[in-house]
Amino acid sequence: MKQLAALFGRRARLRWLHLIIGGALLMPYFLFGTVLVGTAGGGEQLFSSLPAQFIAFGLALPMAAVTGFFALVRPLSVATARALCGVPPALLADGPARTRQARVRTAGWYTLHLALGGIISGATLALPPFAVAVIALPFSAGLRETWLLDGPEALREPWALALAPVAGLAMLVALALAAAVAGEVLARRAPVLLGPTPEDRLAAAERRAADLAVRNRLARELHDSVGHALSAVTLQAGAARRVLDRDPEFVREALTAIEETTRRTVGELDSVLGLLRQDAEPDEEGTAYGPGLDALGGLLAHCGVPVAYEREGDPEDPGAVDPVVAREAYRIVQEGLSNALRHGGGDAASPVRLLIAVRERELEIVMENPLGGRPAVARPGGGRGLRGIAERAVLLGGRAEAGPYDGGWRLTARLPLTMSEATGAAGRTEGRR
Repeated sequence: MKQLAALFGRRARLRWLHLIIGGALLMPYFLFGTVLVGTAGGGEQLFSSLPAQFIAFGLALPMAAVTGFFALVRPLSVATARALCGVPPALLADGPARTRQARVRTAGWYTLHLALGGIISGATLALPPFAVAVIALPFSAGLRETWLLDGPEALREPWALALAPVAGLAMLVALALAAAVAGEVLARRAPVLLGPTPEDRLAAAERRAADLAVRNRLARELHDSVGHALSAVTLQAGAARRVLDRDPEFVREALTAIEETTRRTVGELDSVLGLLRQDAEPDEEGTAYGPGLDALGGLLAHCGVPVAYEREGDPEDPGAVDPVVAREAYRIVQEGLSNALRHGGGDAASPVRLLIAVRERELEIVMENPLGGRPAVARPGGGRGLRGIAERAVLLGGRAEAGPYDGGWRLTARLPLTMSEATGAAGRTEGRR
């Protein structure tokens, strides 16, 4: 049964069809080759001369190989190989052949496909009618008179006529076997000739890296905005619960802060989730989502911790700081406030000190907060905030550091003011690596 399936099963039939398609693709080249042969030989007995046919076949293959160098031949060949040859899709390359190596491989595949397809197609057209006629010889006097009149005497013997059906069936089986072998050869060569080249693998790796970068950016946005909001809301709600019976005015202010924080965070969350729903990416500068330093007032007013804010220059001026840098600076401040909420003392007498200074070529952010006892808020999977701050700074070509300072905690970040400076600084940082 396995042998029959290998010769006549669904996969064998599909591969046979694939070979027939190759023969059909070969026909224009073959016909042009016959024209060349006919011109050189005077056109006499062209289609009845077997040597002339082989010469035309030999001329057709180089012309087919030249066609295989076109970039779009590879995706068409890959599509048919995946559908008809039974080759796993992961083993074949995607997209047009752009490099020289890929085009040479594609030309080799295209030539092999058309060569084997031409042979199997010609045999498929010629051999079955002949085999059927051989099978019918013992049963048709007309066929015997026509075929065996001028043939060898031995073929007219009774034993030869008795073996004729067996010989005819053997021809059909041999054709099926040849088609199965040719199909197997193409299936084994497809991953080698149509598989990804090192350049294709590098391009695929770069695409995956770009996708991961977008995912990481979205993850940072969600972590910073939602994480900060949860920290602030939890702290405000806890404080309001403790003084619910004693200080209704404080409870009212806490509820207002919770309302403002959640409303702002829902807007930020909608913008990020909108990108995910649309399967879109932010633009090259990354400005498709997130507030900037001009929204810093609302953040500080409802962050859940007292903040002493100092400015040097005008960081909220859109012309002073690049919008991309301003967005990243906002997130750094937001994450710093989240850390202060989780680990700070939250004492009004010792507020968080925030300094944002616009220097000549950089934006400096300094945040200091006292350290409390146990963390105010514990979140599973924490510890990503400082790493996210460092990633944001490094991606812009800046730097960030955080650690104990004078009995408290100090966060410092320095970012380039413009994206041109950021790109140059990032390139110098990459070069030092």
